[in-house]
Amino acid sequence: MNRATPQMRYFAKRLMTYEAGENKFAGTKSPAVFHSCEKLRLHLATFMGHTGFHTLLARALALSTAEVPWLRAVRLKADGSLEGLEELQAQLDPDEFFEGGVVLLAQLLGLLVAFIGENLTLRLVREVWPKVPLNDFDFDNAGKNGDGGQNEYRGKNEYSGKYEKNR
Repeated sequence: MNRATPQMRYFAKRLMTYEAGENKFAGTKSPAVFHSCEKLRLHLATFMGHTGFHTLLARALALSTAEVPWLRAVRLKADGSLEGLEELQAQLDPDEFFEGGVVLLAQLLGLLVAFIGENLTLRLVREVWPKVPLNDFDFDNAGKNGDGGQNEYRGKNEYSGKYEKNR
């Protein structure tokens, strides 16, 4: 099943765009487009272990290759990190490379939602990216209602206010 829905793609693009603008993510050799996956790996591995994250990312990668064939050349290391991205980045158009990252992250987020639900997925994302505004985000409407995810639930989710104090 394809979990890279338009909503997940919007969510993934939002995180990747923020990550690319926020910093250069020191300490990793992965290209900027894939920093979001790397940040999630570092965070989720503490909860799931390296094997658990490896398994989740392996599934996301397998699902992604149906849409982005060049991702078949990416190797997944035992700790869940990605290998071979630098070579691919040199060979591909930047937009094509970015879109591959979006699809992979969207699949990963979609799997997280399927396994642990929307609320826990959003909580984990907030722990990794506390400054990314997500109060207006809704998995059912993001990117398709023309208002950037704003909907009738805006301001009513359990995270509203809790993180606003820290800004």
